[in-house]
Amino acid sequence: MKPQTRYTKTSDGVSIAYTVVGNGVPFVFSFPISHQVLLLESPVWRPWFEGLAERYQLVIYDARGNGLSQRDLPTSAETLALDLEAVVEHLSLRDFFVYAPIGYGHGAIRYAVANPDRIAGLILWASFVNGATALELSHIVGLAEQNWEFFLQTIPSSLHWLDPREIRAYVDMLRQSSTQKDYLSFIKACFESDIQSLLPAVQTPALILHPRELDQVKVDEAMRLTSMLLNAQLVLLEGPRLIPTGELVEPTLTAIAEFIDGVTGRPDSDSGREATMPSTLRTVLFTDLVGHTEMMQRLGDAKGRDVLREHERITREVLKANGGTEVKTMGDGFLASFGSVTKAVECAIALQRAFADREGEPLNVRVGLNAGEPIEEDGDLFGATVILASRIAAKAGAGEILVADTVRGLCSGKGFLFNDRGEFVAKGFEEAVRISEVSWHR
Repeated sequence: MKPQTRYTKTSDGVSIAYTVVGNGVPFVFSFPISHQVLLLESPVWRPWFEGLAERYQLVIYDARGNGLSQRDLPTSAETLALDLEAVVEHLSLRDFFVYAPIGYGHGAIRYAVANPDRIAGLILWASFVNGATALELSHIVGLAEQNWEFFLQTIPSSLHWLDPREIRAYVDMLRQSSTQKDYLSFIKACFESDIQSLLPAVQTPALILHPRELDQVKVDEAMRLTSMLLNAQLVLLEGPRLIPTGELVEPTLTAIAEFIDGVTGRPDSDSGREATMPSTLRTVLFTDLVGHTEMMQRLGDAKGRDVLREHERITREVLKANGGTEVKTMGDGFLASFGSVTKAVECAIALQRAFADREGEPLNVRVGLNAGEPIEEDGDLFGATVILASRIAAKAGAGEILVADTVRGLCSGKGFLFNDRGEFVAKGFEEAVRISEVSWHR
C-alpha cells in the first residue's frame, strides 16, 4: 500500500486529511490518536489494513486534532460527525461502511441518524452509550495531564494488550499523532458524550465488536449498546486488546466480512437471518414444574408419570419450535439454552401458553432466564450464568416468567412487556440482581 494523502474541508472550515487504498465496497476508517501514513506503515497495524484493503476500498482519515489534519481544535461527538461527513461528501460515497472505534462511534451514529440513505452499515469497536458511566480511564487521563512525555513513554508498556515488540512503534506513532491538548480534548469529549436518546432513531445495520477482556470498556457496555439498537449484532472477541491487531486481526476481519456480505446481499450470505449473540454468549432458560411432589402423591406413580411425560413432550416441542437446545432435564424441569435472547423469551411465553391451554391435570410451570457466558463441558452448562438462572426461576410463581435485568436490556425494543420485580441477592452471589416479570397473558 502506497498512501497518497489528500485533503478536504468540513462544513465548519476544518482541514481533514485522508487516504484511499484498495478497491471494492467503501470502508471508511478513523481511529483516536491517528496518523494515516504512520498507521499504514506501522508493523503493528499493517496486517489489519492489508486485510481490509484486499477486500474493500479503504478510506482512512485523521479526525481534527490528529495526524495530518488540522490541530489544536476542540473535539466532540458533533465535530466527529462533521469530519466523517466531509470525507464522505468529498468522495461522493454511497452505500459505504464506517468502522468507528471507542468514542468515534458516537460521531458515526450521529451521522447515520442524519443520513440513513447514504450509509450501509456501522461497525463499532469497544463502543458505549454514556461515557461518564462506561469509561474507566481516570488513571490514564491523570497521567496525561501531569506529564505528557512520561505518559507517551509509559502508558503503552502498561497496556498488556501490546506485545513488547510493538511498544516502540506504537510510542513513535502516538508522539506524532496528537498533542497533549488535542488528546485530552478527545478524552473529555468521550466522557461527556451520551447517545442514548439517539439510538432508537438508528436505522442502519450495526456490528458491535468487543474484546471480552478489555479493561477500559466492559463487555456489559457492548451488550447494552446492542440491546438499544434496532438492527444490531454483537460479536465478542478474545483478549484485552484496545485495537484490532495481533491475534485479533483474523477473527475481526472474518466478522466484518460476514456482516458486510449479509448487508450487501452477496450470494454466499444469509441477509435475512436474525442477528444472534455469539455461541459463547447464551441465554439460559430454566423451567420447574410447581407442585410436582404433591401431584405424584395424589395421582400415584403410574398416572403421575403419564402427566410428566406430557409435560416433557410439550416442553421439547416448544423448545424445538423456538430454536432452543435442551441441555438436560431434571425430572420436573428443564435447562435449555439459546443463541438469541429474543427466541428465548418467545419460547418462555410459548411454554406458558401451551401449558395454560392444555386440558386435564393442570401443569403449572415457572420459568427463569439469564444471559451470559456459561461454561460448556460434554454438552452440559455450568457456571454463574446457569446458577443465577436457576435462582431466578426459583423466585417465580406458578405460571410466571422472570428474567434478569441483562435479558430485559437485550430485549429492549423487541415488543415484550415487562413488570419490574425489584432486586434480590441470590444465594452464592454478593451483588443484588434486578429481575422483571414477562407479561405473557393474551
